[in-house]
Amino acid sequence: MVASSALKPELYVTNDLPPNAVIFGRSEAMREVRRKVERLASANIPVLLQGESGTGKEILAKLFHQHSPWHNGPFVKVNCPGIPGSLLESELFGYERGAFTGANGSKPGRVEMAHRGTLFLDEISEMNLELQSKLLQLLQDGQFCRIGAQEDRRVEVRVVCATNRDLQAEVNAGRFRQDLFYRIAVVTIQLPPLRERLEDIPDLARYLFERYKEKYNSSAQMIPQATMARLQQYSWPGNVRELENVVRRYVILGNEEALSDQLQTRATEISVDDLLASGDFSLKNVTRRAVAEIERKLILRVLQNNNWNRKRTAKVLGISYRALLYKIQQAGLPPSRARVESALRRPPQPV
Repeated sequence: MVASSALKPELYVTNDLPPNAVIFGRSEAMREVRRKVERLASANIPVLLQGESGTGKEILAKLFHQHSPWHNGPFVKVNCPGIPGSLLESELFGYERGAFTGANGSKPGRVEMAHRGTLFLDEISEMNLELQSKLLQLLQDGQFCRIGAQEDRRVEVRVVCATNRDLQAEVNAGRFRQDLFYRIAVVTIQLPPLRERLEDIPDLARYLFERYKEKYNSSAQMIPQATMARLQQYSWPGNVRELENVVRRYVILGNEEALSDQLQTRATEISVDDLLASGDFSLKNVTRRAVAEIERKLILRVLQNNNWNRKRTAKVLGISYRALLYKIQQAGLPPSRARVESALRRPPQPV
């Protein structure tokens, strides 16, 4: 049986994607991602997108769909962790009338809805092992069975999966089927975090600014260059999604100070997860790290405010010129304004 063309799936708009120049930016890591997308978009093979939350995996999945031979078909997203495990099977594969209590009629699943289109399984690592076996059958022969049905159905669908976890580690831990991993990871694309592509931030920020300025009919002025430099200084644990929220806040409030206050608050935070991962639980060492990070950011901010005049900066900070030069070197900051861009990517040296 072939899925009925009369189905009306929930479609996700794919013609509102940012321009490729914004999606892929200037960084070498994203240029490599772009080369893979261009080579693979027309091939009907499963693709696994890996990367931290907020790195743009869904946008990339939509881009795959938009440039594939099935772009006129539906793009259907399934948010695996957003659907309870007991309901995810019926949501994916549908059910027949009487399959369980409350099944008063038959219902197609998202797999059928994606017929001759793209099925995007977001955070597939959250899928339980039993359901993984049914998905494996779909990938192997294009067939599946509704809950309560006696016959298999056949669909033509391109499957794109995404995860923010290391799936190989999940396989080793017994939480993910190895055979399914090999099926969905025919091609794997690793999306870099925003902190590893800081040169792309100005283009992303300008695009987001224009987008939300139009959406909210805002009179906000373009983000000043000095503030843009601060955006490149921040580590962005929430990646592009966090940058989007910061720019949206700026557009709505139209107040640079509100944006600066938010960045300053977030920039001085120390990740507890990072400390736990490092095994450094000494409060004395933690305090030194916090002070060093705040001091580094303060020195850089005052240098920027004073056009990189180090004598004036030393006076504002209330320290000697020689002490400032030592602290600049200790913090890993550049000795001159011309080299500030490379410094924004460099972590502070340990104290």
